[in-house]
Amino acid sequence: MLAGLAYLNAGTDGPLPRRAVEAARAELERELAEGRAMAHFERRGELGRALREAYARALRADPADVALTTSTTEGMGQVVMGMELRPGDEILTSDEEHPGLQGALAAARDILGATIREVPLDRVAEEVGPATKLVACSHVSWATGALAPAELAAVEVPVLLDGAQGLGAIDVDVTALGCDAYAGAGQKWCCGPDGSGALWVAPAFRESLAVSRRGYGNLKEANLGLDAVVHEDARCFDAPSLSAEALACSLAAAEVLEGYGWEAVWERARTLAARLGEMLAEHGREPVPRGGSTLVSFPSPDPEAERAELAEQGVLIRNIPGRGCLRASVGAWNDEGDLERLLGALRV
Repeated sequence: MLAGLAYLNAGTDGPLPRRAVEAARAELERELAEGRAMAHFERRGELGRALREAYARALRADPADVALTTSTTEGMGQVVMGMELRPGDEILTSDEEHPGLQGALAAARDILGATIREVPLDRVAEEVGPATKLVACSHVSWATGALAPAELAAVEVPVLLDGAQGLGAIDVDVTALGCDAYAGAGQKWCCGPDGSGALWVAPAFRESLAVSRRGYGNLKEANLGLDAVVHEDARCFDAPSLSAEALACSLAAAEVLEGYGWEAVWERARTLAARLGEMLAEHGREPVPRGGSTLVSFPSPDPEAERAELAEQGVLIRNIPGRGCLRASVGAWNDEGDLERLLGALRV
């Protein structure tokens, strides 16, 4: 399906591998033929365990510390609201965050009375102050591709990283990052379906978080009724329900990428993105300052119109609202032909 396109939009949704589509179809066919009784729910459990392990490998983490979510946004909301902040408590963030994080921060402000302070992304570590109770910012900026400062590993307050543009895209080692929580997407660089994601929470930090959303999926022994308690590991943050077909699709997509070796996938994508930056500069479209990520944002005289024009020519990218830029997301599945096609289709 995507063979005739230059697909440079994984920062929104990654390309679905054929094997992932077939895996989802097989689960639906099984449900059609066999119904959805006990064996069906056992199958969902098996798929969930395998997917948790797959995400953990991509994060260089222990599976026990990884929850299965429906999105990066869901994971971040769980962490922010689980801190039980009080009026006057400050959350420090950057001035280039995605609405997915901004929504959680606004909820903490409007419901809990927290104060939100925005600073440039490269200053978030040095701006931590006496009132700061949480730093919440992008690991990789969705707008520019810049990386959060490494100095965040040394701050003395909890750090929540929005890893929507990190998980599956670049080498992520949550322990080396020194963060306390890392929320990632399944549908972007892991090429899974919409409604998939992962949340890593450090064990010590997890113990301090309240889990207000409880249901069959995250309870240790759900049949105990009002006496039931949540799982002691990261499963306490699991989404209430994930379908077998979504789990199978996510797992198959992750296995396709892992089959090439995560290190090789990350290196190829990073190298191609850097090459695109060079090509754009030579073309008179100098990219905005970026880090060693897979995102390349560059100026456009009319981003929405130019994005639509590119789509008509089979080049799929997106515009960044309010910033006068287009953004190309470069994955390991791309090649230099895709980059050249983008350059050739740009307005002169």
